[in-house]
Amino acid sequence: MRLDLTTLNLILAIEQVRSITKGAAREHLALAAASKRVSDLESRLGVQLFERRARGVEPTEACRALVRHIRSLHASLHALESEVMEFARGIKGHLRIAANSGAIAECLPADLAAFSQAHPQIRISLEDLTSAEVQAAVAEGRADVGIFTPPLLDNRLEHWFYRAARLAVLVPAEHELATRSAVSFSDLLDYDLIGLHAGASAQELMREQALARGRTLNARLQVRGFDAIAQLVEAGLGVAVLPEGPAERFSRIFAVRLLRLDEAWGARDYCLGVARQERMPTVLQRFVEALCPQSRTIDPTEKARKPA
Repeated sequence: MRLDLTTLNLILAIEQVRSITKGAAREHLALAAASKRVSDLESRLGVQLFERRARGVEPTEACRALVRHIRSLHASLHALESEVMEFARGIKGHLRIAANSGAIAECLPADLAAFSQAHPQIRISLEDLTSAEVQAAVAEGRADVGIFTPPLLDNRLEHWFYRAARLAVLVPAEHELATRSAVSFSDLLDYDLIGLHAGASAQELMREQALARGRTLNARLQVRGFDAIAQLVEAGLGVAVLPEGPAERFSRIFAVRLLRLDEAWGARDYCLGVARQERMPTVLQRFVEALCPQSRTIDPTEKARKPA
């Protein structure tokens, strides 16, 4: 079945404006031509895409599924255009990386700098997402490679161990826990906790641990960015659990104390994942080998690879 971009763009426009007339106008098509394109596509697919109403149309579930693929196609076409145009500027490749906040704050910058220095003709773009969003972005082709914390949520990914890390605790300098060197998570549940936005891996892990203890998480404030968390802790608005690397740096900058989190789950790994594919592009293969030396032989038939 051949699907042309004009018809797919028309479907997307109609779904957004809920009107065939307005969708046709937005795509610069005559109403009769637009209606025929919709009906022809529905016939070819064997499904109804829109339910006709007195004041416009309503997309069916089949239409919503199609629209998701159209948006993914647009993203792929934009990436294709951008990458091909870069060859005219001497760029020999474009690597789209998605990573969670912990990896970006803790270990990824130095590795990206080293890779960029070794491969100056490869352009790197980096997006900050939650671990779940990172995996979805890689599996759906919106990112080439992802850095995330387990668990693996999508079996369309191949993944390797990247870095080991730990979670630590920040408390205000004058807090009653500040005289300790280590605390348990139960010790923290009596206080307001400052954390990242919902969906962040550390935040979800703490929520699960609180529920396992029959407690609720007093998530008083949720923000984006570890530096904001540290400043709120310094102001005395609560305590925080965050990756040890940035926590240690903040303990030298702000009036906060760094404590060890005395929990087995405080140790966690960062994984690097790519979409399963027959042959990995050279640019991607070089990046994976640089960050995960144990994956030196990137071969889908290789069975000796150590999983993360």
